[in-house]
Amino acid sequence: MNALYPEYLKVPPSELGVGTTVSVEVVKGMDEIANAMAVEMMAVVDEAQAEGKQVTMIIPVGPVDQFEILAEAINRENKDWRQVVLINMDEYLTDDDEWVPVDHPLSFRGYMDRKFYELINPELAPLPENRVFPDPSDLLGIQTLINSRGGVDACFGGIGINGHMAFNEPPEPGDICSVEEFAGRSTRNLTLSRETVTINSVTVGGGLAVIPRRAVTVGMKEILDSKKMRFYCNRLWQSAVVRRVLHEPLAAACPASFMQNHEDARLTVAEYVAALPDIGLR
Repeated sequence: MNALYPEYLKVPPSELGVGTTVSVEVVKGMDEIANAMAVEMMAVVDEAQAEGKQVTMIIPVGPVDQFEILAEAINRENKDWRQVVLINMDEYLTDDDEWVPVDHPLSFRGYMDRKFYELINPELAPLPENRVFPDPSDLLGIQTLINSRGGVDACFGGIGINGHMAFNEPPEPGDICSVEEFAGRSTRNLTLSRETVTINSVTVGGGLAVIPRRAVTVGMKEILDSKKMRFYCNRLWQSAVVRRVLHEPLAAACPASFMQNHEDARLTVAEYVAALPDIGLR
């Protein structure tokens, strides 16, 4: 095949994940992705609490829509999440490497308040001190917290157009980074890649200028050390990305490919993501 059309793009839906240790689940669409993510989050907490264990999860903002479903389920089933520790993956930063204000339209902290924490019965919601974001001025804080909790029960997330998990961007061209070094990268402040800024601008009408260029992110180390990895893809453009993640060799150039080395990783995708990429001029 032409070098511009990599072999992994030929992998049919029925063979996604075949030959890897990553479990692949295909659901109908965005609503089903959101519901599956909410159900799995609830299951992780229920399982740990049934065993009398404390619960710690790394969670994303995107994919979106799952948190309103989850909040409704917590209220309906009267689930006590006060002691559940939720570590959000990342947050946008100002040019001075401070969190963007919580009232910034793209603030992940603001989103979590509006779409999750404020929707839960206060008698059931995670305590304020258990609603954690990586702090750009205390980068060791996340690992210290994880160590004190005995590890992370599950890491949830999505996958970026360049294969990133959280905001763990691939090395820039010319930046040599071994697999081992990349896997060991921990919580840090960084400049977002051009690819990430561009694709994130799609959600705001193509407004490139409004996307912050800096962010703080939980690292590959914290993600890969989690007992479970549960990732979800609901965007049409992820059809090619998931094939690269699953069927190209593990490499820092595609961070989510590191799922291939995890002992309990699952990737849930919408039917249109599982479908072969529609490549060609129309």
